[in-house]
Amino acid sequence: MISRGHQKIVSKIVTVNLANDSYDIHIGYGLLQNLDHYLSDLLHQRVTIITESNVAELHLTRLTEPLDQVGIKWEVIILEPGEKSKSLTVVHEVVEKLLSLQIERKDLLIAFGGGVIGDLAGFVASIVLRGIEYVQIPTTLLAQVDSAIGGKTGINSKQGKNLIGSFKQPKLVLNDLELITTLPARQYWAGYGEVLKYGLICDRDFFDWLETNSNQIKEMEIEAIMKMVQKSCQIKSTIVEEDEKELGNQRTLLNLGHTFGHAFETLTDYTNCLLHGEAVTIGCNLAFQLSAESKFCPKEDVERLTDHMRSFQLVHSPNQIKYNHPTAQMLMKAMKKDKKVMNGVLRFVLVRGIGEAFVAENVNLGLVEKILQSNLPHQ
Repeated sequence: MISRGHQKIVSKIVTVNLANDSYDIHIGYGLLQNLDHYLSDLLHQRVTIITESNVAELHLTRLTEPLDQVGIKWEVIILEPGEKSKSLTVVHEVVEKLLSLQIERKDLLIAFGGGVIGDLAGFVASIVLRGIEYVQIPTTLLAQVDSAIGGKTGINSKQGKNLIGSFKQPKLVLNDLELITTLPARQYWAGYGEVLKYGLICDRDFFDWLETNSNQIKEMEIEAIMKMVQKSCQIKSTIVEEDEKELGNQRTLLNLGHTFGHAFETLTDYTNCLLHGEAVTIGCNLAFQLSAESKFCPKEDVERLTDHMRSFQLVHSPNQIKYNHPTAQMLMKAMKKDKKVMNGVLRFVLVRGIGEAFVAENVNLGLVEKILQSNLPHQ
């Protein structure tokens, strides 16, 4: 549980400055208690909430009661939890439901859940009635520091993860830290993998801070969690501002570990045996190994990263996942369908060390396969 005087913690604001779609990320404890204040400029007529059953059971009344108090009409669409909901079939069902409710362009959509709900609701908001406004209220650490920010929406295909989607910036992101206090430990620490990623790609000082404050983070002390979430949001916002639609390499850096990780997710059929954040930490570990074997990164940094992951008991190796392990060849085939493929060439986000990521376009694929084989259980 988050601890130590949360009532006295002052909320923070991180602004995402974009040419046409700037918005604020509010970070604090108990923000939903003042929901009408944060949404005052957006509540025109009616709200539709998209969430999933676990979140609805735990938190839905925290969202609906403030709406009732200010006389805002609301509807809710409750989906099944998990990556299986990120499909065209579910998108079609949600759109048809919204249309049957006679949703209008001035109505507001609220994504209330983790990364799956945020990605799906954002995509729906971008296509229904050719686009309506939506707000992200993420309920997982992973979504608060990553997927709720930046306007990437997406659903999965049998060919791979997030291969169908659009860019649709939210009007607002509310990161209520109270919501993540009820997360199962596995979900919480999977989200920490995305926090860690920010230090690895561009901010060695942040990685140093995570190491120094590891005990406070593990004990979920509110001051440490607040700073951790705020810094993560600041780093992602800066990168999004520089490369909103990933037309250059800057935003691509956010995909450190994702080429490997998405392949594992695809081949485990997006099941609960591998969470997205776990796939990212496995992928980051493999990306650092590949960087060291390619002579880009000192092996000391690989060892430092691995030690940090172990100290937090993060999933960082395929051997820690209970499933029918794919072969290296199967993983290579899945990776070649990655969104970063350009002109038929598979690109990787690699590192020159902690805090120095770059996009590599001429990676030795034989070396990639060797790294995978050395990390997979013996077939």
